[in-house]
Amino acid sequence: MSKVRKAVFPVAGMGTRFLPATKSSPKEMMPVVDKPLIQYAVEEAVEAGITEMIFITGRGKRAIEDHFDKAYELEAELLAKNKLAMLEMVQNIVPPNVNCVFIRQTQPLGLGHAVLCARPVVGNEPFAVLLADDLMYTNPGDMGVTRQMVELFNKEHASVLAVQEVPREDTKSYGIVSSTPWNTHSERVQGIVEKPDPKVAPSNLAVVGRYVLTPRIFDQLQNTGKGAGGEIQLTDGIASLLSEQPVLAYRFQGTRFDCGSKIGYLKATVELGLRHPEVAEEFTHYLAHRG
Repeated sequence: MSKVRKAVFPVAGMGTRFLPATKSSPKEMMPVVDKPLIQYAVEEAVEAGITEMIFITGRGKRAIEDHFDKAYELEAELLAKNKLAMLEMVQNIVPPNVNCVFIRQTQPLGLGHAVLCARPVVGNEPFAVLLADDLMYTNPGDMGVTRQMVELFNKEHASVLAVQEVPREDTKSYGIVSSTPWNTHSERVQGIVEKPDPKVAPSNLAVVGRYVLTPRIFDQLQNTGKGAGGEIQLTDGIASLLSEQPVLAYRFQGTRFDCGSKIGYLKATVELGLRHPEVAEEFTHYLAHRG
């Protein structure tokens, strides 16, 4: 099977949980310390060896495209002022070997539909899906979450879903899997259901923000009707895929910050601020001595 060379970033969502901040600015461009959420996700994909980034965008998302484009005026200004470190940082937002593709999702028909929009570019290859709302932190020198999943995919030749246990009362916010043991950090998915009521949820093992999928998922999504919330759900496509191919639930190594929620975003800002080489010492001192 082909290597995983492509990643899909569904970024067309409206970000209503962060209004009014997201009224005119994409939620994916909200910064955690000094980088926007979408850049953390792209860097994670680059670390996994992915070279084609496919952004599924919507209205009001032009800032994402601009962020990954060349900024001639800014670069000229930084060069003229001899701010070479900043210039290098701006120029290296996307490595030279990485290609960015932007596809407009014309209607908000759900995550499954957003992934399906990428089919003309992905073609008949396996691919990753990264949701920028979920910031996946791993310690410097450790393997990133997407790379962990790509390596598992290369070994098992099966779709891989990142999962973690959530409180039973939160199952109504996630795709929830039922599974059987497979190996140390992964399980074989037996069933998956979108946002079940806690009383009927098959488990508390939730799918969170990272997927590596075979191209067969596109056929399943093409034939998937509207599900929870009246949208085409990726979860429903994966449920259909189970009858044809094995799918693995992977308990990743790292920390997930749910930056789609205010509290998760604040936690990410604090935790990454405490690790940032430029501000860590002063920020640590501030937190320790605040009244």
